[in-house]
Amino acid sequence: MTVTATRAAIASVVTALFLGALKGYAAWKTGSVAMLASLADSLLDLVASLVTLAGVRIAAQPADAAHRFGHGKAEALAALFQVALISVSASFIAVRAVQRFLSGDVSANPESGIAVSVIAIAATLALTAYQRRAIAASGSIAVRTDQLHYQSDLFLNLGVIAALVIDQYLHLRGADPVFGIAIALWLLWGAWRAASEAMGQLMDREWPEEKRRALVECAASDPRLESLHDLRTRTSGAQDFAQFHIHLPGQMSVAQAHDVTEELEAKLEAAFPGTEILIHVDPVGQVDQPGDPLREADEIGQLKDAT
Repeated sequence: MTVTATRAAIASVVTALFLGALKGYAAWKTGSVAMLASLADSLLDLVASLVTLAGVRIAAQPADAAHRFGHGKAEALAALFQVALISVSASFIAVRAVQRFLSGDVSANPESGIAVSVIAIAATLALTAYQRRAIAASGSIAVRTDQLHYQSDLFLNLGVIAALVIDQYLHLRGADPVFGIAIALWLLWGAWRAASEAMGQLMDREWPEEKRRALVECAASDPRLESLHDLRTRTSGAQDFAQFHIHLPGQMSVAQAHDVTEELEAKLEAAFPGTEILIHVDPVGQVDQPGDPLREADEIGQLKDAT
């Protein structure tokens, strides 16, 4: 999974270099603010892709004495850095678009801008398709956030084409800066979504309810379990973590309880690849924190009640 994410990050760096050179030429030839916005986005994509590559490689390092849970959160940090770059890019685009709108300047050589945008769309479609496969295989949040840049790049290039056509051929002045502002707003919305996901990882947000429920259902299929409580889940990069307490009969020996938990951990890790499972055994009737519903709620009992 790590190799897949690394290859996806390298592919995005190469694509960003190609698109930056291509759009630099087009921005110089056309003077379009929409094309300039697209160029700025591609240059920031390059920086973001380099950060993604670094984040993925750091996150892939195994756990060590100073980082016993691994380095997975390096991906979330890389994602936040990308969010900052997206926000700067969007602000620059918006300011430049307003300036162009007020000045009334018109773009030149629209054919060059349109041709470059078509090539950029083809390259971006190829990259995002590869990134989707990499995300499905690795679950990398850094690659997912990097993909956001290139998905927005598709809209940027379509916006450039539309702006140049409307501005030059339909003679509706102001289309170019209006599209630039729309692109800036789209980038800011994408940055907000990416920041929320990255902060969720850094703050150890729980798994989605559907995924938590699936884990409880898998564990509940073991008839030896009396109950399951104090379930805690989190994600760090491509690594998931789940820990919980189970009630087993008090007369069961330590060796027997150990065998039950080992078998349950193996079962859950097979059902949820890339997840580290930690199980604590309590004797039936044991209450660790009376009155604390977050810790003492019986997940298996709630599942049975719901069904």
